Amino acid sequence: MLRLGVNIDHVATLRQARGEAFPSVVDAAKACEAAGAWGITAHLREDRRHINDVDIVAIHNNVKYLNMEMAVTDEMIKIASDLRPNSCCLVPEKRLELTTEGGLNVAENLSKVSRAVAALRAGKIKVSLFIDPDERQIVLAKEVGADSIELHTGSYANASGIGQVRELDRLIAGSEIAAGLGLGVHAGHGINYENIAGIFKVPYLTELNIGFSIIARALFVGLPKAVREMRALMDTYDR
Repeated sequence: MLRLGVNIDHVATLRQARGEAFPSVVDAAKACEAAGAWGITAHLREDRRHINDVDIVAIHNNVKYLNMEMAVTDEMIKIASDLRPNSCCLVPEKRLELTTEGGLNVAENLSKVSRAVAALRAGKIKVSLFIDPDERQIVLAKEVGADSIELHTGSYANASGIGQVRELDRLIAGSEIAAGLGLGVHAGHGINYENIAGIFKVPYLTELNIGFSIIARALFVGLPKAVREMRALMDTYDR
């Protein structure tokens, strides 16, 4: 079954908008799990704009599976090594971006990424790299010892017409390369209830990490139903 990881960052974004103690990210995580999420994804950003240090510990202590998104920094490596989430996804991070822009450039940060992967795996933490569907980046993900890659689907999600077809072809090709190297294949960023149909054409997928569209849908139907609706769509996926 194609696994669903629900990113709950924007539950914390809503909380931070008023500086309140609610809505609870832990309650949100539990609701997602109860509704069919296989795992919970949370991004502890360097600027702590949504998920904070207290949150990430509380989530870890209350869910079955935590995938921690993180920048490749000494601070984050230490936090993750101490916390020991089930998995970590290494992502690029810019202070002024609204959301993650593009995939991690493994080639330009090879030694840094290699050290991060080695440190995390030494703590028995599974590691994925959030990268664009570029052959060189995928090959290097294998070389640095990552367990899997998470294909950045943002370019596909933001395109239309022939442009979206081209981006989908890139994702398909990238997935085939990764699978051939023995890497697990995940995907995420910008996936919603409509464009997910195209994502199902990508072979070898084992996990999708989806956040904003589910949280946005939850405003109208409630979080459990929003998760169940996404889970129902994913159940049509045939590897």
